[in-house]
Amino acid sequence: MAVSKRINRINLSQTMKVAQAAKEMQATGEDIIDLSVGELDYPTPPNVKEAAKKAIDQNFTKYTINAGMIELREAIAQKLKNENGLSYSTNEIIVSNGAKQGLFNTIQSIVYTDDEVIFSSPYWVSYPEMVSLAHGNSVIIPAKEENGFKMTPTQLKEAISSHTKLLILCNPSNPTGSVYTKKELEEIADIVEQGNFYVITDEIYEKMVYDHHKFISFASMSEKIKGKTIVINGLSKSYAMTGWRIGYAAGPEHIIKAMNKLQSHSTSNASSISQAAAIEALAGDQNFIKEMRAEFERRRDFFYEEITSIEGIACYKPEGAFYLFPNISSYFHKSTDIFRIEHSFDLAMYLLYDAKLAVVPGSAFGSEGYLRISYAAPIEKLKEATERIKKALEKLN
Repeated sequence: MAVSKRINRINLSQTMKVAQAAKEMQATGEDIIDLSVGELDYPTPPNVKEAAKKAIDQNFTKYTINAGMIELREAIAQKLKNENGLSYSTNEIIVSNGAKQGLFNTIQSIVYTDDEVIFSSPYWVSYPEMVSLAHGNSVIIPAKEENGFKMTPTQLKEAISSHTKLLILCNPSNPTGSVYTKKELEEIADIVEQGNFYVITDEIYEKMVYDHHKFISFASMSEKIKGKTIVINGLSKSYAMTGWRIGYAAGPEHIIKAMNKLQSHSTSNASSISQAAAIEALAGDQNFIKEMRAEFERRRDFFYEEITSIEGIACYKPEGAFYLFPNISSYFHKSTDIFRIEHSFDLAMYLLYDAKLAVVPGSAFGSEGYLRISYAAPIEKLKEATERIKKALEKLN
């Protein structure tokens, strides 16, 4: 018997495919440098781990409220007010098992058959699949490298139709690291205010912004925009807590109620221990973030110079997140005796097997001709990765 048609509408994440292949090679003893996964190489801060240990010792191991502990939602509300200038009640916030579940629940709660969801490419791999599972239609705006991989107001206007139900704005961007300026957000907000659709803002990389750039939450543009926006965030990137699975959403109460209803029939509450740790992360010492951001800016500068020194590779210098998204299309139609490179997936696989380096093809993000390479690794490893890339590419002709 076949699986459901709903599951046949979607594909396995290419990011996970690459990561799985890399892990299988590592298991056989191969010396793989894995720069494919969006995960910090830092441990969770000690004070956060201690809060979790304390919760375990106090037997805080029962179910919590489906939407998340009141104390955690209060801490999230305080964070949003202090850092983003946004005022939310606890009834306008829900805690989920990672930001990914928050995104999934939001899309499922808003999108129905043939509703249109607008987002730009390069996009995070799961956006189109989540839309497909909701039986919606993705309307993808091709953001150009010369525009910093950001959609323009003109492109957005042209993409809107009577079927538009949702706009997804990833800022800072995964995979490009681009960050929208206040002026650019204001221009988008002017269009959104005139429309009849919601906006999801995926802000999971908000703490990873460099140079003179400043992160601004889209919901803070105006009260009208706030009333149309669902903010998605979490602790995975900012506090090195990927495995703890804590994300959250803040938005109009009727949307949060719908998400709460859906979550009550899927996973119910997030881990009680993780929630206790999350309270300490948000309310405790924040020096970890400052130190981490400074280190990642140093890594970005180093790796950017290294990658762009390779002949035939051009790269937009990211303002945020922790990825480079280099243009590698000049290596298409080249080959060795074994490999022929026609697409970014081919090059990613070639680098995995020849250079023992795991990266993600741009096609996974809807943009052929690029690779996503994480710099969430020590500089020594980034230097070694660059040397491996150079040697592998020199073999192509």
